Amino acid sequence: MYQKHIVNNKLSVILAPIEHTETVTVLIMVKAGSKYETKDINGMSHFLEHMFFKGTIKRPSSTIITETLDRVGGEYNAFTGKEYTGYYAKVAAKHLDLALDVVSDIFLHSLIDVQEIEKEKGVIAEEINMFYDTPMRYIGDLWESLLYGDQPAGWDIAGTKEIIQTFKRENFIKYLNERYVDSNTVVFVSGKIQNTDELLNQIKVYFADIRSGEYINKLSVTEKQNSPQILIHNKKTDQTHIMLGFRAYDIWHKDKYALKLLSIILGGGMSSRLFEEIREKRGLTYYIHTENEHHTDTGFLATNAGIKNEKIYDAIEAIVQEHNNILNNGIHKNELYKAKEYVKGKLLLSLETSEQIASYLALQEILKSEIILPDAYCQIIDNVTIDDIMRVAHDVFQKSKLNLALIGPFEKSIHENQFLEILNS
Repeated sequence: MYQKHIVNNKLSVILAPIEHTETVTVLIMVKAGSKYETKDINGMSHFLEHMFFKGTIKRPSSTIITETLDRVGGEYNAFTGKEYTGYYAKVAAKHLDLALDVVSDIFLHSLIDVQEIEKEKGVIAEEINMFYDTPMRYIGDLWESLLYGDQPAGWDIAGTKEIIQTFKRENFIKYLNERYVDSNTVVFVSGKIQNTDELLNQIKVYFADIRSGEYINKLSVTEKQNSPQILIHNKKTDQTHIMLGFRAYDIWHKDKYALKLLSIILGGGMSSRLFEEIREKRGLTYYIHTENEHHTDTGFLATNAGIKNEKIYDAIEAIVQEHNNILNNGIHKNELYKAKEYVKGKLLLSLETSEQIASYLALQEILKSEIILPDAYCQIIDNVTIDDIMRVAHDVFQKSKLNLALIGPFEKSIHENQFLEILNS
């Protein structure tokens, strides 16, 4: 499915030829996200992502950059996470050279112009305002703030409006020189690849002047909790948004696959336990789903829902009760079978296009330097037993790991004890 190469000394390159496609995706990922920041530059990774589209030596304006790919119908964007940042372009296969040219150009030769920095501060401030005004989106930031507090794992990826106003050009250049280096970067090309040797030579040329440097690890995460914790964000809303769940496993943990299946049984899909009980039977919510997330040093399982304000206590109580039902009564073999087929089916659906395959390979390589192919992943899922699920449920579903983040018209001083009473039930 893929080939891995090292070029120009330390730059990793992964090529994934795909038959029966006429497109190709170029994706560059670097280990540089908000977990790699210090407090004074929180938001730098995300801000830098914006700056890469503001002009290069070769293409000195954002218009030139975007028009170059627009005129061939290309799709392009960038994204920033807790532990990585990525830049990509997807084009018709005949324009592969153009995609390589543009993506490598913004990655290596961005101007980071002082005037553009000052203009973009306003843009990002409005982006942060948009997050704050979107409870369905903002609840995730509050959730991680509750779990990890004032350390990189608990900070918003976009930073704060106050901190980003302090950024100077020298901050960006320092960060580039430290993080955007060959040993910290992976180039992915997936799709219709005619000649891999020729493509590797092209990549060597386009990345000939990549910055050289050694990988610098992020700070360790500290986790301390002995009892249920609550974070209430008081806001006048017509619907209360919550994340309710537990600290769990990082990306290296052997039981992360069993945890994945447990999350599907609990709240994955429209036939899951929570969807059936809380939406279909009780009519308390429009959306509800359970997710589990793994980083290299943290992980969690949490249920996300939007609930009628006046029914918030009933909904939280019902979610907690479903945790207890699993612990006390177990799961049925049919539930496990359905969850396995759900996970495998979703995986295959997510690998239909060149950009999806690039993303699948990239996230594994950038986080673990190890790639599990789809067939092997499906086999691991098939090997999970009911005993595995129950062992994980008893390990994770503990009051000492339970947390609730909430956005809605509730005062902490008035309502916190009522929420805690439910969590401890």
